[in-house]
Amino acid sequence: MSAFQIEGSPLLADVPHGFFGSAGGVHQFGFGGPGDGAEVRALRAAAAAAILPGGQLAAPHQVHSPDVVVVQSAWVDAAEARPVADAVVTATPGIVLGIVTADCGPILFADYQAGVVGAAHAGWRGAVDGVLENTIAAMESLGARRGSIAAVLGPTIAQASYEVDVPFRARFPEDADCFFVPAPSRDGIERWHFDLPGFILDRLAEAGLSKIADMGRDTFSHVVRYHSHRRATQAGEANYGRQISMIALP
Repeated sequence: MSAFQIEGSPLLADVPHGFFGSAGGVHQFGFGGPGDGAEVRALRAAAAAAILPGGQLAAPHQVHSPDVVVVQSAWVDAAEARPVADAVVTATPGIVLGIVTADCGPILFADYQAGVVGAAHAGWRGAVDGVLENTIAAMESLGARRGSIAAVLGPTIAQASYEVDVPFRARFPEDADCFFVPAPSRDGIERWHFDLPGFILDRLAEAGLSKIADMGRDTFSHVVRYHSHRRATQAGEANYGRQISMIALP
């Protein structure tokens, strides 16, 4: 097993957390693709231990929803029977929250003073449908204060790498136009580059958060360190792989 590559943010320095990459392009933290389930489970457990020794991983079955699970105790980390959601929050020490991504935005949240943390998976659909706002509200239900919540966006596909078409753009409200810039025309078909990181950060600010940071890592262009579903698909390569992002209360 190659060494973990873990990056953290100064904004979350008070809590154990990390955005995981690969030292050699081999880490695959998701259950949905090829590979032995027991090996994936062991890798995820080792990652959780790297964040918080003895911590128990709670990572949901993600489906691009706006749904959030409040975690009071960890569940069996297996391909089947995990709660279906795209965000998790907890006020219970010893639980390591985890979400997996492969171009979508992983966001880690913490209100250190209140002792509440969260993790969300926000692709364009989740961000439009409210997964970020729902995560913040779920943290508030555990005692967090919106003005005290810090949020950090991890490795996400960058605007220059995210070309979209007319039907995609039509799914967004007019006030999101600033997140689209024209892409080079091919065959007379209109296309744009979509700023997913910018859209996520804007939604967090609109939700009332003031402590916001972006790790600034493009999953598409960092070929060795991150898996990119879009990059793999364009190259005709195996198109399944996942990063994992984790946060915990000590």
